[in-house]
Amino acid sequence: MAKKVALLQGNEASAYGALYAGCRFFGGYPITPSTEVAEVMAVELPKVGGKFIQMEDEIGAMASILGASLTGAKVLTASSGPGMSLKQELIGYACIAEIPCVIVNVMRGGPSTGMPTGPSQSDIMQARWGTHGDHPTIALVPASCQEIFTETVRAFNLAEIYRMPVQVLLDEINGHMRERIELPEPGELEVLDRAAPSVPPEQYLPFDPSVGDVPPLAAFGSGYRFHVTGLNKAPDGFPTTRAELVDAEERRQLRKIEAARDLIEKNEEYLLDDAEVAVIAFGTISRSARHAVNALREQGIKAGLFRPITLWPFPERRVAELAKQVKGMLVPEMNLGQLVLEVERVVKGACSVSSLTRVDGEPITPDQIMEQIREVC
Repeated sequence: MAKKVALLQGNEASAYGALYAGCRFFGGYPITPSTEVAEVMAVELPKVGGKFIQMEDEIGAMASILGASLTGAKVLTASSGPGMSLKQELIGYACIAEIPCVIVNVMRGGPSTGMPTGPSQSDIMQARWGTHGDHPTIALVPASCQEIFTETVRAFNLAEIYRMPVQVLLDEINGHMRERIELPEPGELEVLDRAAPSVPPEQYLPFDPSVGDVPPLAAFGSGYRFHVTGLNKAPDGFPTTRAELVDAEERRQLRKIEAARDLIEKNEEYLLDDAEVAVIAFGTISRSARHAVNALREQGIKAGLFRPITLWPFPERRVAELAKQVKGMLVPEMNLGQLVLEVERVVKGACSVSSLTRVDGEPITPDQIMEQIREVC
């Protein structure tokens, strides 16, 4: 049977991926270059019984999806640099209160208003450390429109499984480019829902560590009454300053992701088996890198591509292994050198690490990658 196909922007693909995953609430605020996500959701959500709301600002948008998620809905918001800055306090609230939600960030240049219509990859450290305190982070960096669809579905699954916010990072270019997409049939991609409590309402503890690192989450309005706060709390959800409970809560939240790295991490490796130099690139720039690797191979240079699809948690074990194989690594990125610092941290001097950066609103080209690799080799 022939697949249903569509010509979609990356932003549109993200919205349709969210709908496929069961998203039924979108709270947002228009901002370039992410607005098409909201536009699709505004049209499509009412058709499936969902709700769309445009809030007064990005803070309100983030607050709205957290409230909707606590009623049991799968939720989405989308934004870009300045809007993401505004969302940080409530992203932190979602972390400590363990509220499932998905956030699409179509990155653009900054700081401040920056270059609203130009591409960037400068929010990757914001995605990891933008909100204060110790907290786990999951961030996905798809490269193609097809992958944007499927990774948005996976983002919802991860948010539901691990009770936390998950970010999908696009970079304006893949947010606005159009590509042919094969739309999966219902049931073709796995769609997961959060675990519900199995105990009576009077016995329910929303943050009970005795049932595992990810306690089941009841829905408001379903007969379960419980307390949600941004403070450190006891298993019943009410605030506490008891040192042993605060320490246990913080460590449990980090452990639930660290212990699941093998299930969360996802990477693509291309021509790395015999590579002497590895390009580590993500998102749109990984497409330039793949072209460069193919051209370098034709010239006798053994180059390969390592492409993180899950950027956070960072695939440090595999990168460390790769550093023992190759002579050098090149990290091209549309910022002034953020991911390269993470690579250097993991490599620990096992091979040389070079940086290639660009922040002028234009993508890094294959020729730029090839020229720098020739210098390394």
